[in-house]
Amino acid sequence: MRALTNYLGTFFAVCFLAVSSAAAADRVKLEAFLEVTGFDVALESIKLSARSAPQMLGVDAQDFGSEWKRLTDRVFDVDKMHDMALDILGQTLTDDMLSHAADFYASDLGQRLVAAENASHMTEDDTVKDESGTAILAALRSIQSTRVGHYERMNAASDSAGTAVRALQEIQVRFLMAAAGAGVIELRMDEEDMRAALASGEKELRATLKENGLEGAAYTYQSFSDDEVLEYTEALEHPVMRRVYDLMNAVQFEIMANRFEALAAAMASLQPSQEL
Repeated sequence: MRALTNYLGTFFAVCFLAVSSAAAADRVKLEAFLEVTGFDVALESIKLSARSAPQMLGVDAQDFGSEWKRLTDRVFDVDKMHDMALDILGQTLTDDMLSHAADFYASDLGQRLVAAENASHMTEDDTVKDESGTAILAALRSIQSTRVGHYERMNAASDSAGTAVRALQEIQVRFLMAAAGAGVIELRMDEEDMRAALASGEKELRATLKENGLEGAAYTYQSFSDDEVLEYTEALEHPVMRRVYDLMNAVQFEIMANRFEALAAAMASLQPSQEL
């Protein structure tokens, strides 16, 4: 089994043990949880990641013409991804975990944070966001602002399991293998060699993701005060909130991998085979 699948299986198994001693959250509460935390918008934003699919295959999305948008809209169907998340969370997220996260995000600060995060997630053109985030972070560093340290703690807390790098590598492998299996591309390397090639660049990828995370935080939370940023940081560092985020990250990455595999299969009708 693939690395991410192994990780998810182990993580979900631990969660199932937790559910045995505390009732799993019902669907109505889960729907409210997705909305109040903004996780529903985070799931919807997965469809924007389809923009990177052609690049992974070495082609241009414009090569697919108008069919590309229709294809990605169908594969990355928001309702389907929403239901997938509810199915998994309904078996793994306990009432105690749900209540802890929902209580914070339902507060005035929490709702303002969610609004800012939702707007950031759904940015169609990342150019302005990226450039602004880079400039804001540079300015904060130039005055040795404590916010930089808060952002570092915040990002570490929201991915305490450290899965982002492994997950992104796994999504790429699963997508390329699925594309090869569907006849969309011809691979010159086997799966083991592909994983080794990705692993060789893991250090650089980890550093890039860390810097991108800081720039994203600088952009997203620019309208919040230092005290509010610190309050959010401390909320994310709470053990229960860390567990909630580990679970949500695992769910989001698995849905993304699942949809990219489905995209690869669907692309067979649009793109003739080519060598990669």
